[in-house]
Amino acid sequence: MNRAARALSLLLLPVLPLVLGACGTERPAATADADRPAANPATGGRATPGTAELDSRAKALGVAPELVYVTASPGYTVVRQSVGVYGGDGFSAVYWSRSSGARIGLFVDRGTLTGADCERVPVGGAGPDDAVVCERDGDAWYRTSGGHHEYALLRDGHVVRLEADSAGVDRAVLKAAARAAHRPDAAELDALLPPLPERTATAPVERGDLPPVGDGAPDNEVNTTG
Repeated sequence: MNRAARALSLLLLPVLPLVLGACGTERPAATADADRPAANPATGGRATPGTAELDSRAKALGVAPELVYVTASPGYTVVRQSVGVYGGDGFSAVYWSRSSGARIGLFVDRGTLTGADCERVPVGGAGPDDAVVCERDGDAWYRTSGGHHEYALLRDGHVVRLEADSAGVDRAVLKAAARAAHRPDAAELDALLPPLPERTATAPVERGDLPPVGDGAPDNEVNTTG
């Protein structure tokens, strides 16, 4: 080794421990990833929004966030265009079977349902004059009327209804969908609710053709024009 190369190697020796020590202070990738918001596979890996944004998306539809429910039924998927408000600030969505074309409606509204009024409240899809037959099934009401049936679940201050055509969806399927109805978590809400509408900021228009005083109305005095 010539003198210049030996001198350079001696200069580099004190630097190497500093470089190696600095590398040791970096966090492992797993630790760094743990600090990031959880990704939602239903939205292509995008991080799931927080509660404030999800509540705003529900309210933009006119829906009270606490009245949003989802369910699951084999072979059925939610129709995104059906997601919206029901009644005053309730929630509605339709689940559709691609194979049979059958539909299950999910409706949530404030109120209650008792044995005294069960037969007076129409079943969704049935006519107002169709007789309603009510049957208690566990903690729910099973109701039939005019070729339609529903399961009504009583919750704290509101009722969750799963409704369908009796010929298209049998009772066992409807009951299972009712049992599966639940308040969604953040990832389910993010996949269900449409995004907030985009707002275009507009600056006030400056008018240069109005007088500095008065309301700018035309002068209708005699011998005036305009």
